[in-house]
Order: sequence, then structure tokens, then C-alpha cells
Amino acid sequence: MVPEGFIPVLAEAVGAEMAEEVVEALAGEPSVSIRLNPAKLRECPFPEAVPIPWNPYGYLLGERPSFTLDPLYHAGCYYVQDSSAMFVGEAVRQVLERFGAGISVLDLCAAPGGKTTDIAASLREAFGDDFSLLANEVMKNRFGTLRANVRTWGENRVGVVSRDPSAFGREKAFDLIVADVPCSGEGMFRKDARAAAEWSEETVRFCAARQRRILSDVWPGLRPGGVLIYSTCTFNRWENDDNVAWAASELGADILPPAEFPPILRTRHGSLLLPGHVPGEGQYAAILVKHGEHPSVRSCDIFTRFRAERPVTPPQACPCWEVDRQTALHYLHGDALVLPDAPAGLITITYKGHPLGPAKNIGRRCNNLYPKESRIRMDIR
Repeated sequence: MVPEGFIPVLAEAVGAEMAEEVVEALAGEPSVSIRLNPAKLRECPFPEAVPIPWNPYGYLLGERPSFTLDPLYHAGCYYVQDSSAMFVGEAVRQVLERFGAGISVLDLCAAPGGKTTDIAASLREAFGDDFSLLANEVMKNRFGTLRANVRTWGENRVGVVSRDPSAFGREKAFDLIVADVPCSGEGMFRKDARAAAEWSEETVRFCAARQRRILSDVWPGLRPGGVLIYSTCTFNRWENDDNVAWAASELGADILPPAEFPPILRTRHGSLLLPGHVPGEGQYAAILVKHGEHPSVRSCDIFTRFRAERPVTPPQACPCWEVDRQTALHYLHGDALVLPDAPAGLITITYKGHPLGPAKNIGRRCNNLYPKESRIRMDIR
């Protein structure tokens, strides 16, 4: 059920015929998609999955499995992410050739971590261990989820912080900023009834103004010649193309159109993924290149400068112990294990060769050291 007044606003952005197709699609079931962690898994573990054209590690699934009961999910082998949202990662990949080793990147509005982990994978593929990615989430109630997902993904070149966007505009510290800004959430209507209930034209105007404030606050932190990826999960022109045009004019930038992927809609300044035309809930993305020549010298150590937390630490040198699926689920549930043949002391529990976490084997039982906040809470039988 779409809110009153939404259809005319959508029609102004994409035309009446396309607006009707979107509304019809929103009445259907949402798609299910995952994105592999290339550092851990290169082949999709789900049969009959279909590759997503704009992400080399993204796959559409025919149905939604129980991810909670898949140890590979908890090992960070893949991330469950809307296929449309993966297009932001593609926009990042399109501009990485502009930069070299030592690139500093800010994911400004990062929770729950889908875009962060996508960006991290692309940075590692392009630059090895020579990059820095700062993932920020200003909302304290969402920060813990971001931290947990970064830890599970396992990328040690990612730091997490919780700051207002203005904190990053005090010095030119970043070569690339990804700003998936808070929006009116038209792309959330199918999955979140509250998003539809709270939508109004007044909300659209409020969000558009807030987005401009966020861009203004963070813009000084982008180095000359640097790139800002602007994205929303909404469809109207005020929060999308109009704001991109404003940023280019008022802040000083050139607009670089993202690559085309039919049937993604090319708008005046960016790309718009619409339900019914592509799988997923929808996304908008545009690329802004800041005026000026990009300096060859490296920027500051962003982890130290912004006092970032590093959720991923080097693993302890302790023996790995492979377990079957049911034992893995008991471990993830927080249960004590009995592993009589495992070596005494600290061990790493693995499933299909992928580490799940630590345990301490004391002979008669194995103390479970899996983090309490990450444990499975549903019935695992």
C-alpha cells in the first residue's frame, strides 16, 4: 500500500507509465540477494542463484533460506543485501582507477554495513592491504550492528566511528566519500510499513534540506579532485537529481554519470534503480568529482585522526578444529561443546575451513567463547 500523494511525486520523476509499473511491483514479494566475501568464498553456495550484473559477487536467490541456520553466514562468507543497494558499490568501483595505493575512504552513513563491506572488498581487490576505510554511523542504536557486521566480514583495514558528519569536514582527509544519506525511504515501502506510513511531501522536502546540510558539512573533508558518491533509497527528483545539481553548483564539482546497466534508468545526473524494472527495492546513485587537482601525497592516518575502533584484530595463533554443521550451530548458539579429540587450550572452531570463533577446550568440555551479542537465539534443532 503506497501513501497518498506518492504516485504524483513518483510520476514527476519517472513518468506516469513507469510510476504505475513501480506501484504494481511494490505490491509483490521482495527479492532475496546475497553478496559473497571474495576473501573467503568465490563460488555461490546456493544452487540456481543468478548473478547480479552490477556486482561481481552478487547473486539473486530463488527463495529465502534460513540464513540464521547457515554457519557460512556467521563466518562472514557472504552478506545478505538488497540487489539494488549493491549498485552503490559499483559506482565506487567505477572511480577507483582515479586513485592509487594509500587511498582514504569514508562511508559516511554506514549502518548496517552492507555498503561498507562491499566497498572494503573492492578496495582490497584493487589495492591489497594499502587502503583505509572509515565507516561512520551517527545513530548510536545502529552503531553496534555496523561494528558487528564489520567484525564478521573480517577486513582489518576498516575502522568504525560514530560522529556527526560535520566532524569530517575539518581537514581534507579523504580521497573518496560515500554518502548514502538519510532519505524519505520510498525504496523501503515494500519491506517496512512504517516507511510508507511516515512518508509525505513535507517529509520529502525536509529530507532534501537535511541532505544538503550533510553534503555541506562533509564536503570540506574531501580532497581536491576527490570523488563523492551520493546515493539514496528513494526515487523523487528533489532528493536525487536536484540535490546533485545543487551540490555541483554550490559546492564546486563535476558530475560523472555512472556506467549504464539496462534496465537501470539513466536520469539527468545519475542512475535510478526502480522496483519492477530491476530486482530489489530501488536505489539512486550519482558521482561528484570535486573541483581541483588531486594531490599525490597521502592524507592523514584517518584511524588515528578520528579515533576509530578496529573491530578486526589479528587472529591468535591457536589450532583450528573443524566441526560439522550441527556442532557449528551449537557453537553459534552459545552451547558448551564436547570435543574429546581436540587439543587442550585455546582453539578456533571452523566450519568448511572458515573460522567461526574461539573456544577453550578443557577436556571434559569445551568452553564457548563466541561473543554473546552475536549468538543465535532461535531453536537450532
